[in-house]
Amino acid sequence: MLVEIHLLQNHSPSNLNRDDTGTPKECVFGGVKRARISSQCLKRSIRRSELFGEALENHLATRTRRLPELVAQRLKEEGVPDDLCRVAAKKLTGFGHGKGEEKEASKTGHYETRQTMFLTEADLAAVTGLMRDKTSRARTAAELEKLKGGDLQKEAEQAGFRPITADVALFGRMTTSEAFRDVEASAQVAHALSTHRVDHEFDYFTAVDDLQGLDEAEREEDAGADMIGDVEFNSACFYKYFSIDVRGLVENLTGVRPFRREISEEERGLAAELAATAVAGMLEAAVRVTPSGKQNTFAAHQLPALVLVECRPRRTPVSYANAFVEPARPGRDGDLVAASLKKLREHVEKLTTGFNLESSPRLLLAPEAPTDYQIDGVERLADLNTLRKRVGEAVLLA
Repeated sequence: MLVEIHLLQNHSPSNLNRDDTGTPKECVFGGVKRARISSQCLKRSIRRSELFGEALENHLATRTRRLPELVAQRLKEEGVPDDLCRVAAKKLTGFGHGKGEEKEASKTGHYETRQTMFLTEADLAAVTGLMRDKTSRARTAAELEKLKGGDLQKEAEQAGFRPITADVALFGRMTTSEAFRDVEASAQVAHALSTHRVDHEFDYFTAVDDLQGLDEAEREEDAGADMIGDVEFNSACFYKYFSIDVRGLVENLTGVRPFRREISEEERGLAAELAATAVAGMLEAAVRVTPSGKQNTFAAHQLPALVLVECRPRRTPVSYANAFVEPARPGRDGDLVAASLKKLREHVEKLTTGFNLESSPRLLLAPEAPTDYQIDGVERLADLNTLRKRVGEAVLLA
């Protein structure tokens, strides 16, 4: 089953996701320039949100380069001498590098891997166990220094199933280290696109000394700003699309994919419960959480005008982005949000009928839409808690 989430969300002036020049990200769609929020930005804002963390509690991983320091700290807490811990950390800098080539410590004296890796508690425990064994066998730091990082990485190779967390199962993982298996993401996230044409604007700002002009003799010399700058921004109504493969999520959690493990009904049931929690948590975070880019400057914290969730029995994802190939415009159809709501409804109904699209349940939360706003075959709900509960139940029954 696929759980597909469609959002319409109008933001006030903002710069939620910028490029290397500080400009809000954009693209051309339907022949005109659109505002854009990258899928990486959306995924990170969800994964790192307090809401998602509370929903999944201990079923979260950490994306980091600091594997060597994390393992060294654990060894130190177990009583391993400091000199052995530092050599062990240095050896682990080769993890994530094809040949296991080690790195020197940073200017702050910390050891890091060359690659940022998504690490679970089970991964950290496995590498800590390996280095615990190596440090216990080595009589001196010099003896431990003789070990090669590439050999250690091979020894830590994941030969069988090692439990992964719900966020890794959802968003996937790719590393170049034999110690950690790659995971194919069960969730797909589209780049958010504005439903309309967008032109960027500039906010010109200055900074002035609070004590400027207090001395009458220096008032003329002090006149003017201490700093002058500008920041680009736009205002856009975004269409956002998320797709979650429930079967793939459960298979990732249980190791059926790729290890083809035989699992008990109890294990499958526990994985299904965790999957339901993960999907419901991702749904709520997608609705409530906004990217943090330049929020101290713009505070663009607006909730969606529409949330449409469709549970499809087959893995045939359908995005409704083409509803906005012709840009939405305020006018006879009302304001920009109203025009976007109308375009989405018409597009959904045409595709559902024309392509005989199956989905059940189909659920709608549209607090900003008129009370008579309906999409054929879709049940309109009153609040987010009810939507989250219904989606969780659908996942459990899949």
